[in-house]
Parts: sequence; structure tokens; C-alpha cells
Amino acid sequence: GGVMGANFGLEHALWFAPPGVERAETPTYRRSEAFPIVREECRAVRRAAGLYETSNYGKYEITGKGARAWLDKVFACRIPRPGRLGLAPMLNPAGRIVGDLSIACLADDRFFIVGSGFAEEFHLRWFESCKPTADVFVRSAASTLCGFSLAGPNAREILQRLVRKDLAASAFRFFDVAETAVGYAPSIVTRAGFTGELGYEIWTTPDYFASLYDDLRAAGEPSGLTLFGGRALSSLRLEKNYGSFNKDFRPDYTPGETGLDRFVDFDKGDFIGCEAALRERSTGPKRKFVVMEVGALDADVVGYESIMHDGKAVGYVTSGAYGHCVERSLAAGYVPTALARDGERFQIDILGRMCDATVRLQPLWDPEGRRLRG
Repeated sequence: GGVMGANFGLEHALWFAPPGVERAETPTYRRSEAFPIVREECRAVRRAAGLYETSNYGKYEITGKGARAWLDKVFACRIPRPGRLGLAPMLNPAGRIVGDLSIACLADDRFFIVGSGFAEEFHLRWFESCKPTADVFVRSAASTLCGFSLAGPNAREILQRLVRKDLAASAFRFFDVAETAVGYAPSIVTRAGFTGELGYEIWTTPDYFASLYDDLRAAGEPSGLTLFGGRALSSLRLEKNYGSFNKDFRPDYTPGETGLDRFVDFDKGDFIGCEAALRERSTGPKRKFVVMEVGALDADVVGYESIMHDGKAVGYVTSGAYGHCVERSLAAGYVPTALARDGERFQIDILGRMCDATVRLQPLWDPEGRRLRG
């Protein structure tokens, strides 16, 4: 039932047509006939569990005796220890964001990195420009690993039916990583995701992918597992104030502007972009990434709309979606730091109508993050 889109040559599901619904969508800048279907996908993830394919993500393996020391220079974050995963901003020498990735440490000399699929070739060229030493080996895993994201309050009980490993919150913690069989599929499993719910990302080789899918669907049937697509993911992430690389984060922006500075290890010593990042930390960013609640009617922002304040353009939208579980239209973008205050009001032109937009510094969904850490 998937209604497919494309991302740099790879098909991916935008949403799933229920039985009896045509697998088609009328092009429009307003809310399409898919709107109520995407709403049900979002609510199913929050209420029970959802399954999303992540095969089109960028994936890399970094191995060798010198891997940790090299990664410590290339990434601005603290490199995780074996069995752990970390969020990993990557900067250029000017201190701008060239990557928003995650690093999983599988062993002292073996790391698994995940990022945006569209940027895979860019990141491979960047890694090469960072001159890996003779004891560091960088390899794309784009064609050798496929994946699923399993998310929702029932995700643990579903996955536990397929693994021998104890998945209790105290045994497999938030940002833990393990190599284990899921059903019959040898997999890398991380306790992470992009929905703001309890979730796992599961990676296996293409020859096991179909059987893994069948096993997950069968294990999830008694727990309300639903398939969800990219439209629902955009809604779910914005309800949590999560930015997305290329849309919201790219080399135009700095760690302080994006909020990714909270993942930068300023005390670890030299890394690419360190001097510029320290300089920004001392002076403060000139603009900030914020998520706004928008008084929209039948259309939501798509990106690059001007953000107006007292009749002047002060910033622009980077992405947006309707938050189906908070029942608000949401827009993300950059505004001057002095105006990045909770409750600050702006206006955004959506198809010729000026809509009020109010900054929400705390996520509208689960602001304390209890669900994803549960």
C-alpha cells in the first residue's frame, strides 16, 4: 500500500494507502487527501507502535586501530565507548555544520555511523579530505545494510519477542547498541530513533531483510504495529523540535545557531572547527533555530517562507508539517537570538495569508522526554 517518493535515486514510502484507497495523491500546496491517513499513522506510532524503513539513510563503517583517534579529530562530539551510541555533529574549519550523524561503537576498533542518505557521497568525500591514516579504513555501507525503525510504546514488547537479549530499560538503555539476531537476521540494534518515542533502529544485510520484515510484522500484529512513512516522520519529529540535516541543519549554520552545541565536547582538545566553535561559544550565536506553532488553516509551510516581525522579514522557514498528535501546524526556522524567546510572536505568509506563528522552545509533545527514555 505504499505511496512512494524518491530520495536521491532511492524509493521510499511517503504514506500507506489503507485497503480500498487509491495509491495516488493529487499534487497541491494545501493539505491533500493523504492528510487524514498520515494523521492515523502518526497516532498509531504514539499509541502503539510503527515501523519505518531506514534503508535510504547514509551508512558508514570506520574500522582499524586508529579509528577512534581519527574520529575524535573529525567529529566535534565525544566518541562513544563500546556498546554505546552518540549524536555526532561534524564541523568544517569555519565551525559550520557539515554533518549531523550518529556514531555507534561496536568495538574499540569498529564504528558504525548513520546519517542522511542524500549526503552520502558528500560525507565520503569529506572523510577522504580528512586524510584517514594507514590504520583507519572508511567504507560505505549503503548497499550492504538495510534497516527499520521500530517506534512506539509497544516497541519493546514487539522486539523482545524476536531477540534473546534482555531489552528491559535497565538492561538495554537509551543510546545502547548491540549486535544480536532479530528473528533469524543477524543485526545491529540501537536504542534510538527520530520520533520521540521509545524506539529501536535495526540494521541487517539485504539477504535477511525480507525475513526480518516478515518477523517484525508477525511479532507486532498483537501489539498494534502499523507501517508509517516519511510524511508521518516529519510530523512526529517536529512535535519533538527535532531538526533535520539539509532541511534545518547545513553548512550555512553553526552549532550554536542549530542547538547542536549541546553535543559538542568543548573540553576534549583539538577537532576540526574547534577554534571557531569556541569563539562562537564566547560571543554567542546571532540567530537561533526554533519551532513555532502556526495558526494555519488548510495549508502548512513547505520551507523558505519569510518569518515576519513588526512588518520586517527577520528570518525564514526551513521545514514544516502538521503535528497530528498535538493538533497544531508547525514550522521550523531561524530567527535573531534576541527574538528566540518562548511565546514570541511572528507572522508567516502561507499562500497569501498572513498566519500568526508563536515560538515554542519546549516540544509540544512529551517536553521532558520521558517516553523515549522509558
